[in-house]
Amino acid sequence: MSFLRFENIRKSFGDFRAVDDVTLSIEKGQVFSLLGPSGCGKTTLLRMAAGFEQPDSGRIFLDGIDITTLPPEQRKVNTVFQNYALFPHLNVRENIAFGLKMARHGNDFIRSEVDRMLTLVDLEEQADKRISQISGGQKQRVAIARALVNRPQVLLLDEPLAALDLKLRQRLLVELDAIHDEVGITFLYVTHDQSEAMSISDQIAVMNHGQVQQIGTPNEIYETPRNSFVAAFIGDTNFLTGTVENSLEANTSLARIDDDITIIVENDRPLRAGDPIHLSLRPEKIQLTRSEPPTAPQRNRLTGIIEDAIYYGSHTRYWVRCSSLKLCAEVQHRKFSLEEKAPHWGDTVWIQWQAEDGFLLHSYNAEDESLLTLPEEELIEETP
Repeated sequence: MSFLRFENIRKSFGDFRAVDDVTLSIEKGQVFSLLGPSGCGKTTLLRMAAGFEQPDSGRIFLDGIDITTLPPEQRKVNTVFQNYALFPHLNVRENIAFGLKMARHGNDFIRSEVDRMLTLVDLEEQADKRISQISGGQKQRVAIARALVNRPQVLLLDEPLAALDLKLRQRLLVELDAIHDEVGITFLYVTHDQSEAMSISDQIAVMNHGQVQQIGTPNEIYETPRNSFVAAFIGDTNFLTGTVENSLEANTSLARIDDDITIIVENDRPLRAGDPIHLSLRPEKIQLTRSEPPTAPQRNRLTGIIEDAIYYGSHTRYWVRCSSLKLCAEVQHRKFSLEEKAPHWGDTVWIQWQAEDGFLLHSYNAEDESLLTLPEEELIEETP
């Protein structure tokens, strides 16, 4: 049996359906992330697990016990909030000890447990400082320590790093992962940041409009998205739509994407002539060269003109126009040479990818393309 389970949960606020018939199973010791845009229902689910909200229908179970109607103080869960929710008039040690004092534990036990938490989150030297005297990253670690000191069965984390800058978020993600490995309890992690979810999670549930779109490991979510929403929300991708022309050998089909463009697709499911297809092709799967590459089985190759390019340091992204089709390709900078001139605006190039690198989506919605992190209208265009 799963350790934390949501069964057919529904929750509305007036006419707005925040959670729409969600069922989730979370195993003991997992880091399970609820990922999605604002208003998708992820925080409402977390608040129902904490007892701050009640579902309109459905049940919530923790370790086999129905906790749906239990008040928050009777649930063996603790929450880490985005805004920390620390007591400014107390020092670090006193903030961590607060829950233990409310539970009326003895002074020796409280001192021992707080010392253990201070060591776990590496705040021994900050123990006697007021909250106003420590950094944002240290405040977040105090909040985590205060939530963990009562030894909950589940730690609920509601956008815990959203208030921090990028470098600090990246560092605290590593620290949070190490803390989870140390304490071994179940984490339910809510975020709208796909990189956070991908970095720390054992399992991810991608949500939209109150419903779960897909559940899987980070690798499964990224490499095999179920629909265009998941493909666009998790990283960047190219969407190709077309029609199957005929079947080929080796479990592949020939599909027409444009009047003058046909590509080979791998049959992730049975395809027949005339079937519509919707393909997700990640930019890093595409190879870009100045010279014409040799033909090879199961490999697509097209020629086109570079219309846009953005340099990121570790890699460059190119937008290549192939007839009416515009594809994004990512080129890693594995070595650097001043003598080697990189492709630039207006160059004619070849792009290629293996048929297996394009993934067939179950459904496609053109509006989902607006979720891509680098929409076309925001590109920095070079001048010729």
